[in-house]
Amino acid sequence: EQQQASGGGLVQTGGSPRLSCAASGFTLRNYPIGWFRQAPGKEREGISCISSSDSDGTSYIVESVKGRFSMSRDNAKNTVYLQMNSLKPEDTAVYYCAVGIPVGSMCPPMRYDYWGQGTLVTVSS
Repeated sequence: EQQQASGGGLVQTGGSPRLSCAASGFTLRNYPIGWFRQAPGKEREGISCISSSDSDGTSYIVESVKGRFSMSRDNAKNTVYLQMNSLKPEDTAVYYCAVGIPVGSMCPPMRYDYWGQGTLVTVSS
């Protein structure tokens, strides 16, 4: 059981990359999924969560990126996405997805397990 974030890279200010969180060994639609980021020299920050599809499937975005970031699911591809728009240099960070438990729950989950390998997003000014 593992999942991994991908889609990062070097992006210009104002760019709109989409990060993917894909899993093997379990079905992401059954779990709440969170996106986190950790900028250089800073603590990890939770930025979004999407409830399991078995609950209401609602997504939540932290205020600091609301209006620019959004989450979605493609259950057929067993993938969760983080769409990032209008990127700023301060969005530079390693972005992680994590699987929340218990299964079938809404956001915020009891805790996050199954932290995947992150993907680095570097926003150039």
